[in-house]
Amino acid sequence: MGWDIGGISQPLRAYIDQLNDKNLSILIPGAGNAYEVEYLISNGFRNTYFLDFSSKAISNFKSRCPLFPENHIFCQDFFEHNRRYDLILEQTFFCALAPKLREKYVAKMHDLLKQKGKLVGILFNFPLSDSGPPFGGSKDIYEELFDPYFNIEVLENCYNSIKPRSGTELFINMRKKSSK
Repeated sequence: MGWDIGGISQPLRAYIDQLNDKNLSILIPGAGNAYEVEYLISNGFRNTYFLDFSSKAISNFKSRCPLFPENHIFCQDFFEHNRRYDLILEQTFFCALAPKLREKYVAKMHDLLKQKGKLVGILFNFPLSDSGPPFGGSKDIYEELFDPYFNIEVLENCYNSIKPRSGTELFINMRKKSSK
């Protein structure tokens, strides 16, 4: 199962394609090659932000998208980021973190979202192991982790995954619960 599929994933493309509000503030954490960022900006979402701790990932992105605003790029640890967003898109970031960081991730996502903000994306659906990344998980594990912080609106198998990932991806769409 490769990390880089060479473009935006079909489930995220389908989700973005139905968004009407081009003014949403959107974060893609652990953006890596940032195909999601590139797709968003090419579709008029100008309030999009790229976050990754890898300067190489950022350099690669800048070479592909030299006009992307420098002040929308954050080279930092996700857990130290402090802005607020309407929407955060999850694509292989969660599965790259050691399982011991998952509760911290969920709390941080909650913190980074504005009231009624959404966390949308893809989580892997295969047995959790210590041999990652990627680290797996299941619908039951995700419900237990996210439920204290989010209203889970969608947590289901992706119907439009690429063939190598078919049956191993769950689409999530969660809305931030009121502050704890």
